[in-house]
Formats: sequence, structure tokens, C-alpha cells
Amino acid sequence: MNMKWLIRSQSIVTLAAGMIYPYYLLFLKNLGNSYSKYGLAFAVFTISSALVSQWLGPRLDRSSTSLLIVSSLGMMGAMIAFPWVMSYGWVLILQLLMGTCNAMQKMSERQLLADYTQPGERGIAIGSYHFWTTVASGLAVVLGGYLIDWLTINVLFYISALLYGASAMAVWRMRKRVAMTPITETNNGSVAIRG
Repeated sequence: MNMKWLIRSQSIVTLAAGMIYPYYLLFLKNLGNSYSKYGLAFAVFTISSALVSQWLGPRLDRSSTSLLIVSSLGMMGAMIAFPWVMSYGWVLILQLLMGTCNAMQKMSERQLLADYTQPGERGIAIGSYHFWTTVASGLAVVLGGYLIDWLTINVLFYISALLYGASAMAVWRMRKRVAMTPITETNNGSVAIRG
């Protein structure tokens, strides 16, 4: 795995999230019928993300790639489920799932950014990462706006689910490819991939 792989897979995640997020907020507001319910739903998302991050911390070093896959699959499931939600209680359950997936994705992303860069040489790689994921987010919002004019919000949820699935597949394929690549340790203790 390398920075190009990480940038590509996480740009797909950012595209999926950016395409649905502004419109998903409207969906939540309409389902909850009040700002306090919307606030509670968002709080469930953020607090569950914070709590899960504490549990994930000790497991992150050995599982970051797997967590990226599980995160994308979980978000894919949430996006498929949202159009079928008819009660506020289910919104809260999906918010809990999404908060959990958010913690897995963000923490794994940061762990891999650190793994794929060297101290003192991280600026260029992180700048490139931020550039491409932010461009994907901006394009996704515009694309989502055009698509929702022609289609329904439910279709946006399904397209977002497909993108999350594509990200999970990309991470899985890269992890599988790296597992077959010989790894050696360099003189300074860092890991080098031969091939």
C-alpha cells in the first residue's frame, strides 16, 4: 500500500460522503420535524464517533487497513438503509452506526498517513492527500446537486452506497496485493516493500 492508493481510496469515500451529506441533512430535518431532533441525531453521530475512537486506539496499529474496509462497508449499509427509514428511532440507530464508521475511517486514514510518510518529509504527501480528497468533496456536492434535480434523494443514497462499496473493494484489493509483496526491514528499522 502506498500514498497513491490511500489518496484514491479515500477520495472515493470523500466523493460518496460529499455527494449525499448536504442533502442527507435535509432528509434528517424532514424526518425529525424539529431542530432539537436533528441536533440529537447529529450528537449521537459525533459522540458515538468519539467513544468508539477510544476503543479503537489500541487496535489501530495492527488493523487500520481492515478498519477502512469495515468502515466503508458499514457506511454502504447505512446508505442503503436510509431510504427505507420511516421512524426517528431508526435514524438514531443509523447515526450510531455512521459515527462508529466515521471513527474507524478517520483514525485509520490518519494512521496510514503516518505510516506512509517519514518524519520531516510529510508535508508534500499530506498536502497532496488533502488536495485530492477536498477536490473530490467539492465535485461531489456539485454532482449531488445536479443529480438530485433529476433523480430523488433515495437514488443519491444508493449511488453513495455504491461508491462506499467501491472504496471497500479498492482497499481490499490493495491489501491483498500488498500481502503478496515481499517486505524487508531497512537499516533504520522502517519497513520497505520490494517489488
